Amino acid sequence: VDKVIYRLKANNIIISLKAWVYIIPNEEDLKLNKVDLLEKYYFKLLKKYITFYTWNHYFISWRKSLEFHMKNFEVPSKIFITNRNVNKKIRVWNYEIILKTISWKVENKKINLYSKLSDFSVWKTIELQDFKLSCLELALVESALVNDTELWIPVELLSKTIKKYSSIFDTEIFYKIWEFKFSMSFNRLKELSKPINKELYEVFLDIIKKNWGLFIGEWLRG
Repeated sequence: VDKVIYRLKANNIIISLKAWVYIIPNEEDLKLNKVDLLEKYYFKLLKKYITFYTWNHYFISWRKSLEFHMKNFEVPSKIFITNRNVNKKIRVWNYEIILKTISWKVENKKINLYSKLSDFSVWKTIELQDFKLSCLELALVESALVNDTELWIPVELLSKTIKKYSSIFDTEIFYKIWEFKFSMSFNRLKELSKPINKELYEVFLDIIKKNWGLFIGEWLRG
């Protein structure tokens, strides 16, 4: 097998994107450098990895999901795939595909949240590939939360999203996803939305009040 692959590569019949991942190039592909070639095929490769590891039990989440909703379809350096069973990092050159499960503890029992949160996912076509991703409201809330691999909050992206979509958010979704331990997100979104859209600010404030939340920012100002 190795000899066959070597010959195919030597004759430009196949091109390697990474170990054991090959494409059959067309004439245009042969003119591209490795970086541009990988960008061209990134979403096809992403779809294959997602299908292989999760079948259809996944959704693209966190910041890149929100960027997709904001019509930013650039190839991300890092992308999170929330799914039912798999925790795995896949590196393709300088790009990371991070498959993660999500759970919480109730009375010392770990409960997988995938089936609950997947109700708040939508399908979107990106570069001719169909992907499932967090709905706009969930993507906003996720992106306002720090996790173990996203150590900063994309304040500018959150503010732009609030400004652009505040009039069409389905606020009922915000009320429904509160229970999944996003209290810090709602506190941040409350503060960000206050100078942008008073009605949305009141929604976030109401959610926090109804759930006995800590009014970060409000309390700091006394």
